[in-house]
This record gives sequence, C-alpha cells and structure tokens, in this order.
Amino acid sequence: MRADIAVPARSSRLTHDRVADPYMRRAKPVQPAACPRCRAVFLKGRWQWATRVPARAAREICQACRRIEDDYPAGIMTLRGRYVRAHLPEILALARNAEKAENSLRPMHRIMDIEQRRDRVVIKTTDIHLPGRIGHALVRSFKGELGLKYDRGAYFVRADWTRED
Repeated sequence: MRADIAVPARSSRLTHDRVADPYMRRAKPVQPAACPRCRAVFLKGRWQWATRVPARAAREICQACRRIEDDYPAGIMTLRGRYVRAHLPEILALARNAEKAENSLRPMHRIMDIEQRRDRVVIKTTDIHLPGRIGHALVRSFKGELGLKYDRGAYFVRADWTRED
C-alpha cells in the first residue's frame, strides 16, 4: 500500500467491539471461578449467575466489580431536559428495568452509579452496550433524542438523551 494514500477508517457499528476492554483478563479464569463481591460464576467460558456457587470455585474478582471499585465506567449515559426532572422516577425505573433485562443474561453489564445533578442525571455503566439499550428504551417509551458516541480508541461509549417538553 502506498504511504501517501489515506485509507478512510471503517465507520461501522462493529468498530467499537474491536477495542478490547482493559478490565477483561487476557486469559480466561480457572473454571469454575466465583466473584466474592457479586457472586457471579465463571463457568463454561463465560460469567453467569448461578443458583449456587460451586464449592471448589476459585476466587476471582470479575471485571464489572473491578470497574465499580475503581469508579472507571465503560459507558456514561446523560439525561437532560425539563421532561427528565418532571418524570425522573419513571425514567429511572425504566433504566433499572433495562439493566435487569441485560444483566440477567450478561452479569458484567451493570449500572455502577446514578448521579442526580441540578441540570442532568448521569448513569455510569460497566460496559458499552447498556447505555444504548437504556437510550433506545427511553426513546421507545418517552420519545426524545438519543445520541451515541463510541470512542474509537478506547472501550468507552457516551450516550445522551434529551427531552425538553
């Protein structure tokens, strides 16, 4: 390839999936493993919720618990507008329901924190997919405008949902 020809970066939705999560270990944990904080179990190649933790499970803190401990979110969802202030309980219930649906299958997808500020609400998540799921649920239920911006060089997404009326 010639050095003087600029090749445009591929701008697809899949681009953000190629950037590795810095909190994910390079090697899989010894199986079975259990997170002592959230009690998720690493079994059959993935983290999952189990009815009971196997007695012989190795102790391994999962990447979601490490992110929460470090206060280092992979996603930030910002909610703005007069509508947010007027309907905050319903909006937060919808966000929690979206988290519950996602988390039931993917234990590493969690809401880390919800900060209520004077002019906005900020939801921090442990993965890059949950803010989009919450945002799309907000648009389906309450309309408004959603913007998603994936950081090309890092495992991070910023989502903004706004509704004024």
